[in-house]
Amino acid sequence: MRRRLREPARRIKLIVYEEMLFDYKEHIWTFLGSFVGIGLIGLLNSYVLERTDTLWIIGSFGATSVLLYGHINSPLAQPRNLIGGHLIGAFIGVTVQKLVGGELWLAAALAVSLTIVSMQITKTLHPPGGATALVANIGSAQLKALGYWYMLMPVLTGVVILLLVALVFNNITGTRSYPRNKHWYKIWQRRYM
Repeated sequence: MRRRLREPARRIKLIVYEEMLFDYKEHIWTFLGSFVGIGLIGLLNSYVLERTDTLWIIGSFGATSVLLYGHINSPLAQPRNLIGGHLIGAFIGVTVQKLVGGELWLAAALAVSLTIVSMQITKTLHPPGGATALVANIGSAQLKALGYWYMLMPVLTGVVILLLVALVFNNITGTRSYPRNKHWYKIWQRRYM
């Protein structure tokens, strides 16, 4: 009995040890990338709009930063998913808000659900895209007044800023490489199954 318990206990110790390894350089680059990405959007917000208005900063950018700077090799963090997921979420969110905006519970549920399915169909699954759709429905009156301009500003503008910062900070060292497919932007050469 003791021998049967010893091997699983050894495996658990090894797994816990490996999970607890601390790579301070990796964490520093994660911090710097996310700080600069969100900071640039906030700075742009401060100089373009009044300080009381946070129109350029939407909650889904925080979740996007976790993927772009903290889990850079995830398929969900790749540029195609980043851009496609947010734009699909913004489009569906605004469309649902215009069609069903009076019933918040219905609009919120429809926007998120349709966005998830659309991202699955287009192979652009990016979890913060669901939050982008939700924000289009639960956001302020000023944000809702943007209509489809919401796709351009703040969504596309913010996504491009976060992507450019990710391209710089995730490739500055020899240990980080982003994106996995260096020719992700050549959509005309992609082959789909």
